[in-house]
Amino acid sequence: VEGKNFEIEFRGAGGKVETVPNLVAELIQLKVDILVLPVVSALRAAKLATNNIAIVMVTQVDPVATRLIDSLAHPGGNITGITSLQRDLSGKRLELLLEVIPKLARVGILRDADDEVAAMGFKAYEAAARALKIRIHPLEVRGSNPDLQAAFKEALKARVDALITITNNPLFRDSKKVTDLALKNRLPSMYEGTTWVDNGGLMSYSANDLELFRRAAIYVDKILKGAKPADLPVEQPTKFEFVINLKTAKALNLTIPQSVLFRADRVIK
Repeated sequence: VEGKNFEIEFRGAGGKVETVPNLVAELIQLKVDILVLPVVSALRAAKLATNNIAIVMVTQVDPVATRLIDSLAHPGGNITGITSLQRDLSGKRLELLLEVIPKLARVGILRDADDEVAAMGFKAYEAAARALKIRIHPLEVRGSNPDLQAAFKEALKARVDALITITNNPLFRDSKKVTDLALKNRLPSMYEGTTWVDNGGLMSYSANDLELFRRAAIYVDKILKGAKPADLPVEQPTKFEFVINLKTAKALNLTIPQSVLFRADRVIK
């Protein structure tokens, strides 16, 4: 029962990445038993700052490639948790857009130019686009208050046929603004999480974010009962959700093929 046999200390950077190391240090000074971290910069800061406090990650990146852990099966050290395989799904998102828009030639990729995870994501979309013979165009924003209007002006100037947004904290905070601008500028949009589609985006293909954090809670439970992070293999999602917003499709005068609709896990009407 929260407040009786456990307490949760919440910290948020409000999109200001530069504050993350100080927030992590603050939690460590409080001598918490476990850190639950969904941000790569926080994971890196915690890895440098402590070998003793257990860390449960919920991350989009490959934790082995980014040297957060030794391997998925044997993470080693004090870090374990969940990796969502966002980057492995980049090609599938482009394929789904191509099925909905057969004449798709150029896709705008909205991303935070200062975010290392977004940079990895852009490279993944570049590789997938080459295989599908689609051109991609970077739509870059910066900082905790991204200039989304300028990004969409660039999208129109570049004559992109659709939009994909690489999720990070500042952009996620402005998800409704992004989806509204995509609709206003008549751009079919694909996202890396279902929240965007609930906010008016056209489509998303991703692991279920809520389920990832539920799985993270199981790690917390095991560690509090005595398990060592080094002995708990890192999990990858087994189920992915494809969500379509038919209201948005109608507003865009876009017909979603039945073959695509049949594969959707959820359709917003």
